[in-house]
This record gives sequence, structure tokens and C-alpha cells, in this order.
Amino acid sequence: MRIQSAIAPLALSMFLAAPAVAGDITLTGTGSVLAAPDMAMITTGIVTQAETAREALDENTAVMQELIDVLREAGLTSRDIQTSDFSVSPQYVYSDQRDTRGFAPPPEIAGYQVTNTVTITVRELDDLGIILDRAVSVGSNAINGISFSVEEAGALYEEARKRAFTDARAKAETYAEVAGFELGSIEKIDEQTYFAPPPRPMGAMRMEAMADTAVPIEAGELTFEVNVTVTWDIED
Repeated sequence: MRIQSAIAPLALSMFLAAPAVAGDITLTGTGSVLAAPDMAMITTGIVTQAETAREALDENTAVMQELIDVLREAGLTSRDIQTSDFSVSPQYVYSDQRDTRGFAPPPEIAGYQVTNTVTITVRELDDLGIILDRAVSVGSNAINGISFSVEEAGALYEEARKRAFTDARAKAETYAEVAGFELGSIEKIDEQTYFAPPPRPMGAMRMEAMADTAVPIEAGELTFEVNVTVTWDIED
């Protein structure tokens, strides 16, 4: 009994001296950075049709070679031009006729269509409108949109992370002040990153809308966003 009575006060004093952990608190912060894009990606290509697959392919190949030559003349290198789609498909004609049982005859092949598409990266945005105009001038008849980006986005996300954590901590400190507790050590940090491009000024372009001058392009700004969820210990 004497041993127990000697130990108990010591254990109690140690318990009172240590901060009491009452639970935890989890808050989410958001940080975003706006930046002007410095590069663009375009998907463009050639669609040809002919009576035979060979004829459609030969015509397509000739125009595509002209397109690649024009892109290289505009300053694009091999790494900036990548074939992203190629297809040869029959074109069918369907009959309105019906047999005695009401069935239509099988469709007939009327010709063939060849599609060859390349994705190009433009690293000098001042040249973007000129490149689009030249592509159309040599026969590119399918431009399926433009996307903008920043080549070196790491520093932008780093700044967004700092802003997100500052936001989460400010919220947690507000709750701590109102509720009368202190923030302890961090238990967990979860992160989600987002990239928000500006609204596309153009989707699939109609070729007849192209002029003989550089196509006007507005790049706008991009948003680089980080959401961070932080969990702290709560100390009374």
C-alpha cells in the first residue's frame, strides 16, 4: 500500500503537466495562381474521300506532306509534330428499297475516306495564328480545337500549395480561438491539384471562316489550383 500511495501522486502530476489531447480538427484550404499560357496544342489533319481506298490515301498523303513541310517552315521541330490519328474507312450508301418481307438490302460501298490527324505543339504563341492560316492554306480541313498550357508549371503549383496551406491554417486558427483550444501537431495532409484552362474560343473550326491573314487568337489566363486538407491534434 505504501508503494502504491507513493506512485499515484507522481503519475497524476505527470498527467496534469502534459497537454490533454481532446481530438482533432480537419480543415480544407484552397490556393490558386493565375498565369498566362506560353504554349498551345492544336489537333489538325486532312480528310479525303475517293472512289477507292488507294486514291483517297494517295491524295491524303500528298496534302499531309505539304502540311508537315509548312509546319517545319514555320519553325516547328520533330518533337512538336505527332501523328495522333489515322484511319481508312468505307463510305456506305443505304437504299430505301424494301423486299417482300420489309427488309432493306445491305448497304453498298460508294467510296473510301482517309483521315490523318497530327497534334502540333506551338511554343511561340505569337506564331499561332500564322500557323493556323498556313495549315488551312495547304489543305488542312479539320482543326479540332486548341488547348493552352504553361510549359514550366511546377513553380506555379508550389505557390498554390503555400496559399492553400495558409488558407487551411487560418480557418483552423479561427475555430481554435472561438472554441478555446490550441492546435497541436499535424496528423495528416492530403492534396488535390487542378488545372483549369480558359474557355475555348473555338472548337472544330469551319474552314470557310478562315481568312488569308493570321487567325486572331486570344490565349487568356490559366488557373493552377491546389486543395489541401490538413488534420491537426486538438490540445485543451
